[in-house]
Amino acid sequence: MAGDIPGKLTDSAGRTGTIGLLKTLNRDELLEVLSQGFCQHCEALLEERIHQLLNKRGSESTVTSNNTLSKPVTGKQLARTSPPPPAANSDILLNDRLGGSGSTSSDNGLSEEQKEHIRFSQVVRKKDFVHMEKINGKSMNVLKGLELHTKVFNAEEQKKIVECVYNLQRMGQKGQLRDRTYSEPRKWMRGKGRVMIQFGCCYNYAVDKKGNPPGILREEEVDPLPPLFKQMIKRMVRWHVLPTMCVPNSCIVNIYDEGDCIPPHIDHHDFLRPFCTVSFLTRCNILFGSSLKIVSPGEFSGPVSIPLPVGSVLILNGNGADIAKHCVPAVPGKRISITFRRMDESKLPYKFLPDPELSRIKPFIVSPSSAPQGHHQKPVINSSFVKAIIQQNQHRNDQVIKDKPDREATKTTKNDSFLCGNDDFPPLGKASKGASRR
Repeated sequence: MAGDIPGKLTDSAGRTGTIGLLKTLNRDELLEVLSQGFCQHCEALLEERIHQLLNKRGSESTVTSNNTLSKPVTGKQLARTSPPPPAANSDILLNDRLGGSGSTSSDNGLSEEQKEHIRFSQVVRKKDFVHMEKINGKSMNVLKGLELHTKVFNAEEQKKIVECVYNLQRMGQKGQLRDRTYSEPRKWMRGKGRVMIQFGCCYNYAVDKKGNPPGILREEEVDPLPPLFKQMIKRMVRWHVLPTMCVPNSCIVNIYDEGDCIPPHIDHHDFLRPFCTVSFLTRCNILFGSSLKIVSPGEFSGPVSIPLPVGSVLILNGNGADIAKHCVPAVPGKRISITFRRMDESKLPYKFLPDPELSRIKPFIVSPSSAPQGHHQKPVINSSFVKAIIQQNQHRNDQVIKDKPDREATKTTKNDSFLCGNDDFPPLGKASKGASRR
């Protein structure tokens, strides 16, 4: 590393070189030295050397456990006897009812606070979406206000959430949910017929048979937010994904089969901004633009395409929620999305009762100096042990999502027969009698 010049550094005992100085430090001091001030290249090099030493130590311990060696150990034998690499820090589970008991082999004896420090530090936040369009004669970034947060929910947590959603679907098919909570319309053409489950309020997507306009139906009742969904909300607010002044109190679950879609739209203003969508099972793209075109059943074109990784949280706010329309073209495989929104106080259902569990969420404390606006936020870390673990992988966390928006519109033929209408968002409470589409 830079600065390690033999003969130039001398410690108090007369030993020269950086190695001599390091030998005078205790364990905590060593971790402190190695946890800050390195460039990305040096961090990667340091991490590689640490892994080499760990693998070497694991190999030596395995050889020693076999008493004495009668012949030299080959590279292949060492590869077989070396222990598997340590589990990624993102595998750490927290004791917040999202990931089970909160104890895994990758915990390394960490406290709950230390584990949350690590998980929080690994969240990647992209907030620099830009696409300029002329709106009323003025050039405007129509994506301003969009944010994409990844690594908020790890694989084990995603699995638990998906299982919860499928269980809710089975309950809806058996009539165990309120009438307006569950809807499974008939699939009559490509892109039509995704399953929808609403909690907190009944939202009317189109003018219904009673003449009710689109918006929240205040006289209708649906089931309250499931406990696991409330834990998701708590995680997102606590980890600064959602603001404390706009804690969601409703959500809609969309269950897609291959080919299902969501047509171009702007979310109704019965719901406050920001709101968010969490994606599961299948990576797909969401299109944005002030003008999105319907080109064929389930297929749309637009100027910006943003990939949504599984487990990601997309925040819609500002121009990204109110100027740009958005849509999800026909998905390539089974997908689940959960959109969390806060209702306008003047639009709350008449029998709606606020959930006290969602009124006491305290955000995770972060250092203002280490969390510049628009960049990855880092927690205040007082433990040198936790700091070393985090810094060991920090160069990965600093890599903001590299996927650039695909600015090329989908090349397909025009077909205006797939316009948004009642069939795109059918009335709720009309479940099909078919078998489960899981």
